[in-house]
Amino acid sequence: MYHKILVPISFDPDRDITGALKLAKTLCTSGGAVTLLHVVEHIPAYAISYMPLDYLAQARLALQTELDSLAATLPHAIGVVIEGHSGRSILDWAETNNPDLIIIASHRPGMQDLLLGSTASQVVRHAACAVHVLR
Repeated sequence: MYHKILVPISFDPDRDITGALKLAKTLCTSGGAVTLLHVVEHIPAYAISYMPLDYLAQARLALQTELDSLAATLPHAIGVVIEGHSGRSILDWAETNNPDLIIIASHRPGMQDLLLGSTASQVVRHAACAVHVLR
């Protein structure tokens, strides 16, 4: 059982997060905490100029609201939205907050993953704690 669990959440339509949430609920101790983390990738400067002024604030609010509703389904869970590169930002957050376990979903690897690497593989290679990968 784990006391502090980090679950990176991707809202991509092809990602199913129910398995990660169920596993976090199962593996978390009764007094433990679960953090649902979503990383917002940086928008290039050339693209941001075409967006409404309040786009980033509204998007961040919508993401936080969705994370909060997911967190409400787990005991002692919170949602956190941060900005940056997904793999590096997850690792940085984990280094600062010291979770006992990271539960991360991964798609089936393809040729692009062999050349570029996926977020899950980056987290597995560099995390200082246990990592559980769901497929």
